[in-house]
Amino acid sequence: MNATTTYHASCFCGGVAMTLTGEPEVMAYCHCDSCRRWSAGRVSAFTLWKPESLAITRGAEQIASYEQNPRSDHRQVVSKRKWCKVCGGHLYTDHPTMGLIDVPSAVIDHFHFEPAFHVHYQESVQPIRDGLPKFKDLPKEAGGTGNRLAE
Repeated sequence: MNATTTYHASCFCGGVAMTLTGEPEVMAYCHCDSCRRWSAGRVSAFTLWKPESLAITRGAEQIASYEQNPRSDHRQVVSKRKWCKVCGGHLYTDHPTMGLIDVPSAVIDHFHFEPAFHVHYQESVQPIRDGLPKFKDLPKEAGGTGNRLAE
């Protein structure tokens, strides 16, 4: 029998709870201006999951959404950001153009974050020297150029 891992996640106040089943497709760091502003951090530690891996188990009525592309010339919505209306705690971001859900590693309980690379490193304000690949934008598999930058 193949056991499937289940992770639990929640907003800051715990009013919205989620489960994540399986393992993320990828874990990495993002340095883009959009992610930095959304996360209020100099770097965003993200995990990408297939949408069917995510289940809201409590507080769905407390989830708010923002579906615009501020400071961008993208006409198609590339990020649908979700948070708790009560505490403002971030929950996840739906990336419809990628077909994946981004859950910040910090909201997943007892989760071991193992980043594989950095994306949008050309926008970095916090250089990190960790030996991981640094992509100028995104890997080719994710629709980027695949160009790498030096540490």
